[in-house]
Amino acid sequence: LSLTGYIQACRGLMISAVCLGFFGAVFGLVGMKCTKVGGSDQTKAKIACLAGLIFILSGLCSMTSCSLYANRITSEFFDPSFVAQKYELGAALFIGWAGASLCIIGGIIFCFSIAENSNAAR
Repeated sequence: LSLTGYIQACRGLMISAVCLGFFGAVFGLVGMKCTKVGGSDQTKAKIACLAGLIFILSGLCSMTSCSLYANRITSEFFDPSFVAQKYELGAALFIGWAGASLCIIGGIIFCFSIAENSNAAR
């Protein structure tokens, strides 16, 4: 509880990203055509679009958290008056950025799945 504010903000954003990713996966599973749960194809398309939006929000939370932490690290690293231990960008930040990007791309693909189903109904 005695952590600085930006670390608590990064932790909160990452926890919310994980929770949103879980709910996005559940909605994505329900919204797929191959499952029996969820109703008609039109309803499943809307659920899949909702899953896509949740995945995009999850990716944005994760991207914001990684970028906030990286900004703080780089600003402390290049500050000549900062006398405490200086850190560098590590593999975890790059993996976080890559995972957030994949989550956003997957959410966009889920959102485009509703357009495919609406054209087939015509």
